[in-house]
Amino acid sequence: MVTMRDVAAEAGVSTMTVSNALTGRRPVSDRTRQLVMETVERLGYQVNVAARSLRQGRTGVVGIAVPTLDSHYYSQLGHRLVQAFSRAGLATVVEETHASREGELAAFRDSRLNAYDGLVIAALGLTEREINALSREVPVVVLGEQELHQTVDHVSMPNVEGAEAATRLLVRRGCRRLAIVGSPAPEELRNGALPEGGAAFTLRAEGFFRVAREHGVQAVGVYGGVTQAAGARCAQELLALPDRPDGVFCVTDTLAFGLVRGLADHGVRVPDDVLVVGFDDVEDARFHIPSLSSIAPDLEALVGETVRLLGRRIATPAATPQDVTVGFRLLERESTSRPGS
Repeated sequence: MVTMRDVAAEAGVSTMTVSNALTGRRPVSDRTRQLVMETVERLGYQVNVAARSLRQGRTGVVGIAVPTLDSHYYSQLGHRLVQAFSRAGLATVVEETHASREGELAAFRDSRLNAYDGLVIAALGLTEREINALSREVPVVVLGEQELHQTVDHVSMPNVEGAEAATRLLVRRGCRRLAIVGSPAPEELRNGALPEGGAAFTLRAEGFFRVAREHGVQAVGVYGGVTQAAGARCAQELLALPDRPDGVFCVTDTLAFGLVRGLADHGVRVPDDVLVVGFDDVEDARFHIPSLSSIAPDLEALVGETVRLLGRRIATPAATPQDVTVGFRLLERESTSRPGS
């Protein structure tokens, strides 16, 4: 059987270097890691997970729980998290919570039953009190926009600021009749109506309506779900208004894709007749026709901070919780470029 010592001898490095390259416990150069991985592949070396778990009291597995994988954003995020944890020497189990409290509770239960080393969860349905209680049973990093008051490790996106930047772009481009797709009107939000997107959608709506008020422009909100089909339905609602919007902010790129399709089905062209900007900057945004302007959260930082915080929490359970908000960029593409501008 091939051992770690055999890999080290073949690669011309120390056994400790091989261990660090495989587990990520200490940094090694990209060139050294590639050399070690190529040698591992060539010799057919396999990590003895059971033995390592006995030595460390860990399984080497973490859970990742997201509302759905049938979404541009969460499929992209899940993929990046799996890759990052793999580079850190950790295997992953990914599951869907269906954006429900029951599904999120099940993710914590599965983490305990399967003795995962930790859990990353994009929580939409659980309360702060529930998250705090459950986090005592398994190391956890929460993704999302809940107000957790630094009681657990938490990584979030700049939802309000990103939405403000998107709305200001529409105003700069001359739009004076704005609409947001993915949120009800402000009065409905005040009455407790929360979209399926949870607090993130609400915060993005907050940023949108704030800028609209600042500039004194007309603004309406429509909501019908979180899918591309929902975006297409919202297009019909907007086209039925007495004053059709000339600029639309969609709280996700997925909704924007559906909106553009729905507008095109009724002969309304983007950007000729209406400007559209999304949020998330999923890969398809660059290749859509027209290419979609979007708010691009710093996903590299989001994933990196998530892996760092969970590793820290696993190693030091009593560490002080950290709350991290990553940055963003506004990426302007064809969907907000006026003809001839």
